Amino acid sequence: MFLNHMKLISGTANPELAQKISEYLATPLVQTKITRFSDGEIFVEIKENVRGADVFIIQPTCPPVNENLVELLIMVDAARRASARRITAVIPYYGYARQDRKTAPRTPITAKLVANVIVVAGARRVLTMDLHAGQIQGFFDIPVDHLYAMPVFLEYLKDKFRGEEIVIVSPDAGGVERAREYAKRLNATMAIVDKRRPRPNESEVMNIIGDVKDKIAVIIDDMIDTAGTICKAASAIMDRGAKEVYAVATHPVLSGPAIERLAQSPIKEVVVSDTIPLREEAQRLDKIKVLTVSKLLGEAIRRIHTDDSISSLFI
Repeated sequence: MFLNHMKLISGTANPELAQKISEYLATPLVQTKITRFSDGEIFVEIKENVRGADVFIIQPTCPPVNENLVELLIMVDAARRASARRITAVIPYYGYARQDRKTAPRTPITAKLVANVIVVAGARRVLTMDLHAGQIQGFFDIPVDHLYAMPVFLEYLKDKFRGEEIVIVSPDAGGVERAREYAKRLNATMAIVDKRRPRPNESEVMNIIGDVKDKIAVIIDDMIDTAGTICKAASAIMDRGAKEVYAVATHPVLSGPAIERLAQSPIKEVVVSDTIPLREEAQRLDKIKVLTVSKLLGEAIRRIHTDDSISSLFI
């Protein structure tokens, strides 16, 4: 038997994406009051009845990460205490995903900690997109639907580079599998950037494995944070004789000096999704192109609600 009444709740992290999902599903967002006390504590009040409902809470845990994470937890708790029958946390961008293992003695595995608190808060399912590390799905003891923005980007790339000779570039060894999938579907060759990282958020490009000469290079990554990796990779690719360099990344974190670096880089266009809203400074940078993943997430929500398979949404 299907669950009663789909209810969509939006946090304050990305209301624009939540509204697009709402429009795709022809289901209005639940009226919710989210405020801060004078000491910074978050208060959530759901203004509509959600008893027995199938509730989807849309909240990426993007910067400010801790604020948005706690807001998500409080919304989940509020829905649970309001007797929602099932609560799905829709987290287009999963913060703390890069802390998925111990990299030194006496360090945390924060991605697992975040998974634990989401489950304890009352979520019974998680819908997310392009996790930094796929194994994070196993950190949850509840079902996780892990979508990829690839279908959205592939459609754009096929249309933009029709007839052009392109090479798909992985900015590091960890992204080779992702780049290979793009290259296979675009019938393109592939190259890999051999990168050494001396300290967190700093990278040094050492070598390019593969042929990029006289080709249009498309760098594929899951996120752009400080943009150090992708900008150094772009410079190295241009030094090897590429005609143009484009960058594609699902999550535009764009922290610290990212905007300045991208503006000064040889990258012609940076294609990102709307899992994270662009800050004002990023919106003013003409070379950033935003594609929406609202239809992909909306269709997944619809199928989860009706207990249909979502396997066809994967590529």
